[in-house]
Amino acid sequence: MDPDEYCQRKAAASGSSFYYSFLFLPAQRRRAITALYAYCREVDDVVDEMQEPAVAQARLAWWADEIGRLYAGEPQHPVSRALAPHLQAFGIRRANLELVLEGMAMDLQQNRYLDYAALARYCHKVAGVVGELSAGIFGASDDRTFEYARKLGLALQLTNILRDVGEDARRGRVYLPLDELKSHGVRVDDLLAGRYVEGYLPMMRAQAQRARGTYAEALEALPAADRRAQRPGLIMGAIYATLLDEIEREDFRVLHQRIALTPLRKLWIAWRTWVFGPAFGQSHPR
Repeated sequence: MDPDEYCQRKAAASGSSFYYSFLFLPAQRRRAITALYAYCREVDDVVDEMQEPAVAQARLAWWADEIGRLYAGEPQHPVSRALAPHLQAFGIRRANLELVLEGMAMDLQQNRYLDYAALARYCHKVAGVVGELSAGIFGASDDRTFEYARKLGLALQLTNILRDVGEDARRGRVYLPLDELKSHGVRVDDLLAGRYVEGYLPMMRAQAQRARGTYAEALEALPAADRRAQRPGLIMGAIYATLLDEIEREDFRVLHQRIALTPLRKLWIAWRTWVFGPAFGQSHPR
C-alpha cells in the first residue's frame, strides 16, 4: 500500500465529516489535505486509544522526532511520506504540525479547563492551526483567509465538544469551561454520571450560542476573493453547523447518546454548499 492510499483509507475509515469536504478537490490538493487529515488522526488516536499515559507520551515523542525527519527529507511513516511532496507547495510549516502535536499532548496532561480562555488556547492548537494549514492547501490569496480558517476551526471544535460531552465524560474528560458549569449550577459529577440536571439545558444553549457566533465571525472574515477556493472548509462549516442545529433540536441529550448526521445527509450538504455556497452563520433551529 503506497502512502497516499494509506491516508485515503485512514480518512475514509474514520467516517468523519472532513472526508466529504475533500471529494470535490483537484487531485493534488485532495492528496495533500487527506495526508494532513491522516496526520491529525494518527496523533489524535495516540491519545484516544492508548490506555497507558507513558506509552502515549512515548508515541507522541516519536511523532515529534518524525516531524524532524519529515523536514530533513527522511520521513518514515506512510502519513509523513504522503505529506512530504506538499510541504513547499502548500506552505505546510513545521511549527504548525508541532502545535497540533502539542495540543494532542495537552490531553495527557489535563482533562479540565477553568474558563473559556484556557479552552480556546487548547482549541487553537488542535483545530485552529489545522484550519490554517487546510486553508493554505485549498488556496489563499489574502492573509485574512487564515483568520477565517482559525475561527472556523474553533467553531468546528466547539461543536465537537458539544457533540461529545457524554463520550468525553465517560473517559473522565470535561471540555466545558468549569466557571460556566458552576454559574449554571452544573457539577462535573453530574456530567460524569450522565445526569441532566436543571441548569444543564441553559448551560448547553449558551455554549451553542458561542459556537454559532464563531461560525458567523469566520464567515464574515473570509474575503470574497477566496470564497471559491475555500469551499471545502465552507462545506465543513455547513455540515457541523447543521449538526449543531440537530443537537439543539434534541435538547442537547448527548450525555447518553451520540447525535450524528447520516452519510447521505452530509453528502447532500457538501454538494449544496459546493454549488450554492454556505448557508451557515445565520441558521438557528428555533
